[in-house]
Order: sequence, then C-alpha cells, then structure tokens
Amino acid sequence: MAKSDATPLTIHIDGERTVSGLLTLPANARAVYVLAPAAGSGMEQSFLVKFAPLLAERGIATLRYQFPNAEAGSRRPDAPAAAHAAVRGAVAEAARLKLPIVAGGKSFGGRMTSQAEAGVPLGVAGLAFIGFPLHPPGKPATTRADHLADVNVPMLFLQGTRDELAEIDLLQPAVEKLGPRATLHLIPEADHSFRVPAKTGRREADVMAELADTLAAWIDGLIG
Repeated sequence: MAKSDATPLTIHIDGERTVSGLLTLPANARAVYVLAPAAGSGMEQSFLVKFAPLLAERGIATLRYQFPNAEAGSRRPDAPAAAHAAVRGAVAEAARLKLPIVAGGKSFGGRMTSQAEAGVPLGVAGLAFIGFPLHPPGKPATTRADHLADVNVPMLFLQGTRDELAEIDLLQPAVEKLGPRATLHLIPEADHSFRVPAKTGRREADVMAELADTLAAWIDGLIG
C-alpha cells in the first residue's frame, strides 16, 4: 500500500548550507519526482501537499524541498544561483533512492530547475513543469523560455489554458520549437494555480487527478 506521509530530510546545497526536504515514498515506487515550490512559498504549499500523495498512489515518489529564502522564513524569490544550488542538492539527495529521477516543480521552481539543467546537466531522466511561468502577469514575452534550447532531456509542460503567466498563443509555439523532446498537456479553463471555473463542472480533485495521471504516464514512458 502506498505510504502517503512524508519523511523529513536535510538537504546539503553548498558548503555548510542546508535546506529542509520532505520525501513521500510509496512501497512500490518506480521513480522519484524532485518537486520544487513556487516563488514565495515552500514545500508545505497547499498544492504540493495535495499532489505528493496523488503521485504516491500512482507509484511515483516525491522529494519536496525548500529554497534558501523560504527556509529562512522569507517570501522573497531566491537569486538564480541560490535556487540552482538547492535544485542540485535535492537531485543529489534523490539519487540516494536508486530510482529514475524526474525533476521540476511548480512555476518558479520548475523554471529554476530547467535553468540548472541548461547550465550543467543534473543527470535526470526528464523535467516536468507544473505551470511554467513564461512571463510575468500582463507582460507577455518568451525570453524566459530561451534557455530551454539548451535542455537535452525530455520535458513535460502541464499548463492551464487561462494561465496568466503563460499565454497559450505564446507558449504553444515555444514548446513546438523544442521539437519531439517537449510535450504540452493543457488543462482547459485552468489558471496558473489550476483552478477552473464552476461552470466547467470539474472539481479541484478532478484536475489534480488529471495532472497526476498525466505526469505518472509520462514518467512511465521515459523509464520504460
């Protein structure tokens, strides 16, 4: 039976610095998703707390972790160098499980993970983004996707069609430009937090299940 509770970890990121982590490890785990939080939040963000057990039910372990500023109690986003160090530390910790690794995260966490991968490969099977933040709200642009050209592992983009941080007319061409290594899965009417209007007839649980099903199936395709 899948274990849904999380085990606290200490993750070494550089020198003497550490951040906290939470490992959700089902007994039948066949891969681990290293899951970074969004900017201004931490590993106890409501979305992540709900998502980790859903993946565990599907045989995917999750390692959630803090960025340094969140660890210190600040809501300010980390500088890229600090965030990249945390990504690398978390992936190194996940490697102890001896399972295939997929890395990524929610919004800022996913983007920091892909930047780290584009700089020096992390040694992961793929990257999975939960709401890739293509641009700030109300400021459409695609420059935040430029570094993805230097990512050579498969990528999964889970996106809502009403995401104010990723206008679909800009995101779709950006993903297509990456070729067959990139997959885009759209959640109709979902915003950046994957909330959908009541008129859709869908509940939060339905959307979360679709996200978990899609991610688990994509990981299975990677690891065979």
